[in-house]
Amino acid sequence: MSRIAYVNGAYVAQRDACVNVEDRGYQFGDGIYEVVHIHRGRFIDEDRHLGRLERSLAEIRLPMPMPRAALRLVLLEVARRNRVTADGLVYMQVTRGVSARDHAFPKVPVPVALVVTAKRIPPYPTNVDSFGISAITHPDLRWERRDIKSINLLPNVLARQAAREQGAGEAILFDPATGVVNEGAATTLWIVDAEGVLRTRHLDHVILPGCTRGALIAELEAAGIPYGLEPYNLDELRTAREAFLTSATSFVKPILRIDGVDVADGKVGPMTRRLFDVFARHVQASLGNAA
Repeated sequence: MSRIAYVNGAYVAQRDACVNVEDRGYQFGDGIYEVVHIHRGRFIDEDRHLGRLERSLAEIRLPMPMPRAALRLVLLEVARRNRVTADGLVYMQVTRGVSARDHAFPKVPVPVALVVTAKRIPPYPTNVDSFGISAITHPDLRWERRDIKSINLLPNVLARQAAREQGAGEAILFDPATGVVNEGAATTLWIVDAEGVLRTRHLDHVILPGCTRGALIAELEAAGIPYGLEPYNLDELRTAREAFLTSATSFVKPILRIDGVDVADGKVGPMTRRLFDVFARHVQASLGNAA
């Protein structure tokens, strides 16, 4: 069965889906995207993702393509038509629409463009010991507004490709001027530092406000697990007792090696193991959010 996409008001076979060559997303990367994890047919952290979509759109002066309730119905329908009843992802992209190519916004506003797709993914992981990856460090060469979930992802693409060419699963991006660690190419980075403190970087314009990050912080606070929100540098990363990633597609993913060197003993650490379980319970609790 062909996958189905929603494109500007119509549900079409994905193999036939298309957008105008003068769509500003294609011409300029003038748009925003979001990805939501589906588990057992339910959206996980849906409100966080739609809230971030609204914020990112507002930051580049774009309206929502439709009210949130209507957009949710579109997401549900795309998931249903693609028979994503177990685990999957729904992807949405909003651009400034179609107009003659000019860097400035269209003089006469045009309708924003919306594309939504969905696909199945492997089942939610149950064994943290088989879920770990290696990572590399890579200079952060992105623009200064990384808090906006823009479709401009070329630096992220190049960083992730560099990781793949070295047999790694993620690139850890750092400020080349200061050595401060920011985040992964498509993930939030956490460490348990040499003193045993769980840390991730504070939010500002330098990193994306990860929805899984936010959900995990809420779980940490509910469980009374202490954590710190402050920058750390490459030296602190390399002497960390544990490191792991979070994202809508990584969940809580252990990092076992960085730049070819084991993190501590190269095994999943106790905090990572605990938080893998904490987030798994969060996902199960989210099943009450009926899709």
